[in-house]
Amino acid sequence: MQEMPRITLKPTQSALIVIDVQPVLMPSIHQGDVLTERIRFLARIARLLEVPVFATEQNPSRMGSTVDAICELVADPAPFSKMAFSGGGCAPFMDALKASGRGQVVLVGVETHICVSQTAQGLLDAGYEVVVCPDGVSARSLERHKLGMERIRDAGVVPAHTEAVAYEWLGTAEHPRFREALSIVKQHP
Repeated sequence: MQEMPRITLKPTQSALIVIDVQPVLMPSIHQGDVLTERIRFLARIARLLEVPVFATEQNPSRMGSTVDAICELVADPAPFSKMAFSGGGCAPFMDALKASGRGQVVLVGVETHICVSQTAQGLLDAGYEVVVCPDGVSARSLERHKLGMERIRDAGVVPAHTEAVAYEWLGTAEHPRFREALSIVKQHP
């Protein structure tokens, strides 16, 4: 197990990546509705604080596009189509991330033990600081989710709750967008 890096998330340095939150997958995901709300919460905060929100879609011709509740919060360009299980295996996605100039990546989506884990490790290998939100990722079973989080953490990825990420991006209650952010927090308990 690697020593945990210390990451202080900054909205000017971060990007939020939503991995494969697609209609065919979500009904079989453990607490899929709750997960969608946590992802929507963090994406709303990201948009408020001008953190780019990117999304990947696994084989969208078969699995469908990103669910509407999330897709409306994704930055241009539209979600990136991929066949690889790692978002890092999607060249257009990596090009857009690099072009954003952001060195910190916060990951949410499905499935923890497959695409989230492989994307996190690929981003680490590419030199990014990576945070995964355990309440913002899931799998078809709680056991798969837990095993995925163990592997992610053992790889040196930092876990952080979606609300912790939001407050870290804000930094202070004196942030000019704090009241708007607090309203979003209250809408997504």
